[in-house]
Amino acid sequence: MEAFAVPDVPEIEAGDDLADIVEERVDLRPDDVVVVASTVVSKAEGRTADLSEFPAGPRAREIASRLESATGDEKDPRFAQAVVEEGTELLMDAPFLLTETRFGHVTVNAGIDRSNVPGKELLLLPRRPGDSAERIHAGLAAAPPVVVADTCGRPFRHGQRGVAIGWAGMPASRDWRGETDREGHELEVTVQSVVDELAATANLIAGEGDGGTPIVVIRDWSFGDHEGSDELFREVEGDFVRQALREWHYDE
Repeated sequence: MEAFAVPDVPEIEAGDDLADIVEERVDLRPDDVVVVASTVVSKAEGRTADLSEFPAGPRAREIASRLESATGDEKDPRFAQAVVEEGTELLMDAPFLLTETRFGHVTVNAGIDRSNVPGKELLLLPRRPGDSAERIHAGLAAAPPVVVADTCGRPFRHGQRGVAIGWAGMPASRDWRGETDREGHELEVTVQSVVDELAATANLIAGEGDGGTPIVVIRDWSFGDHEGSDELFREVEGDFVRQALREWHYDE
């Protein structure tokens, strides 16, 4: 397997065609996988904003005050308002904001970024990253699979890793259930989230900071002869961590 960054990607602006930008720079194959950072997808879709667009209501002011008490740092209630509006459920309001997005992704601050946003203060996640991936996939002549990736932290571990928030042209997971291990035992629970693993692979190449490259091609990787699944985000009924968080309160 090979992974390489798409070279010379320009600063992306609203209305840019990401599929055209990739095809101008790489001779794609049908079995490639194109991994696109959510930041450039958001920029192409005009998902930038200023704090002034989110006048703080009473709940946002209360959240900001609670965060200030918990962290000792001044918090802008307009940012809290943006997080509330971009999320569908606020799972934690201290010592940080943990939210569920409209498309089911659970992440800090509803995935809102405050860096690398020329001329604006906020970069919001794509509204429907699955649809975004479909549009890029349809715009590529070779029609390779496309993954829209973001970075986020994980419980019980330090650091961040790449994860998929949208995909097209391939299933989200390899479903190994019903297959056998090396000892002949039937696998009963193993479902491998390949879109997350491809996003993490791409993030190793893309990097972070001012040297980051936002689009990566993964070549000579195969899904294999497995059943596929598009289940990625847990339903609330089976998400016991989320259920526990609903009952948990931060003790200052």
